[in-house]
Amino acid sequence: MANVLQPAVSRRWTTTQVYTMAGICLAVGLVLGYLFRGSASHSNPASSATEVPAAASVPAAHPQMPSLDDMKRMADKRAEPLLAKLKTDPNNSDLLNQIGTLYKATHQFTEAAGYFQKAVDANPKNVAARTDLASCLFYQGDADGAINQLQQSLRYDPKDANSLFNLGMIRLQAKNDPSGAVAAWQQLLKLNPKLAADKKAAVEKLIAQARQPKPTD
Repeated sequence: MANVLQPAVSRRWTTTQVYTMAGICLAVGLVLGYLFRGSASHSNPASSATEVPAAASVPAAHPQMPSLDDMKRMADKRAEPLLAKLKTDPNNSDLLNQIGTLYKATHQFTEAAGYFQKAVDANPKNVAARTDLASCLFYQGDADGAINQLQQSLRYDPKDANSLFNLGMIRLQAKNDPSGAVAAWQQLLKLNPKLAADKKAAVEKLIAQARQPKPTD
């Protein structure tokens, strides 16, 4: 599964690009970290009370997508009690992870990446936080940084389904590397024989699509 990384591309996506990317991924159910769930399922169970699913962050009575500023205010409000706890326990990796999850769910990828980075600095073996960090880096346009984080995650947990799934998605979407994507997804299926039937079917469908020959001009 070794992959030769190209120099990281440092760029920021526009608001429109962020919404477009997130919207497309959510529409097909393949947003990074969502098919196999993100870090909240691996950390303190209390995190479920603070998790803000991206779809739920849009008020039902409001016909338009809230602005990024609106979404940041939502995340800031929800994060207040966690940030208060963090003042007395600044190196709590699970707590940092929960805060990062809040900001990621509201598309505040820069803030989320900062908290996920602190979480893995405090505990390098926190695979869930590292995988979410990779997702944020990808959404910020740093595919190589994201791949690097996922490869580090797999050194700590070679069978982590979320890491392997995201690695395949990034190799396919950002690196145009269908063979690398298929290798990651095949490893996912091989190392997770008890994978839920719907998730297994989704991965198998992705493998079949990645293997299809590209149309020629």
